[in-house]
Amino acid sequence: MEFKLHDKDTAPAASKPLLEQAEKKYGFALNLFGVMAESPAALKAYTTLSGILDEDAGLDAQEQQIVMLATSEFNGCDYCMAAHSTVAEKMAKVPADIVEALRDGREPDDAKAKALVRFTQALLEHRGWVPEDEQSAFLDAGFDQRAVLDVITILALKTLSNYTNHLANTPLDEAFQEKAWSKDS
Repeated sequence: MEFKLHDKDTAPAASKPLLEQAEKKYGFALNLFGVMAESPAALKAYTTLSGILDEDAGLDAQEQQIVMLATSEFNGCDYCMAAHSTVAEKMAKVPADIVEALRDGREPDDAKAKALVRFTQALLEHRGWVPEDEQSAFLDAGFDQRAVLDVITILALKTLSNYTNHLANTPLDEAFQEKAWSKDS
């Protein structure tokens, strides 16, 4: 299946303002948004959910990026791993050793980050039916029920983008090239 990479001139009318907002926020319209623009519903869902996480999540920006990287690595999303590696290091200031561990498919050494990654992976592996001992380990690491729901919300966001990128073979933006990643490498 071949997807069109839209810009403000070619996007459906309902997607144009969302692409313009993305350009203001990021300095450019991400290729992911150009692909999603074909469906104003998909683009609006992604940008709205992302904004809600920025504004209302109990997890801080670093923790959110750790969940996004762990999910994208689990799903093998080349585009999202490169994008979130860049955002994690440059914007959220996630320590480089944590980002590299996640890019390598390893658990980070940091205990709290490790608990967050393990819980994220447990949610994915068990499709939400996380065993009680793994739930307890997450809570014992200092997280709460709000964090549980924030992780689930991030999984919804990443499912939307990871699966879109898998089907569309979204080309990697120049801004993320330095952190290009492949599950196979």
